[in-house]
Amino acid sequence: MQRGDTYLASFPFGDAPGMKLRPVLLLTGPIGTGKEVIVAYISSVTPESLLSTDVTLDPAEPDHASAGLKMRSVLRLHKIATIHVSVLQRRLGEIPPSAKDQVRSILLDMLSLGSTDKQA
Repeated sequence: MQRGDTYLASFPFGDAPGMKLRPVLLLTGPIGTGKEVIVAYISSVTPESLLSTDVTLDPAEPDHASAGLKMRSVLRLHKIATIHVSVLQRRLGEIPPSAKDQVRSILLDMLSLGSTDKQA
């Protein structure tokens, strides 16, 4: 269980109580004594226009087959949650190094971690 792995997990709904079983990307390995991980939501529904925080993962591309997804999906990096490792159901695979680099770059930009700007 490490950063870059894809899993099936119970992911919280954004607008209602409850959880839904869906693919997620581990953004961290287990953290703390409570064994929690930070994950990002993966959807098989491709929006009409992608956001700057979206990464397309297509199992038809040889480089993306290792992610273990069954269909073209969108990793939505603006949909992040901290979940307990107990809700991780099954490992699907791992995203390729090129996608890991893209995820890192987007998160750094999205969270303004690569910037020297001191505004919050």
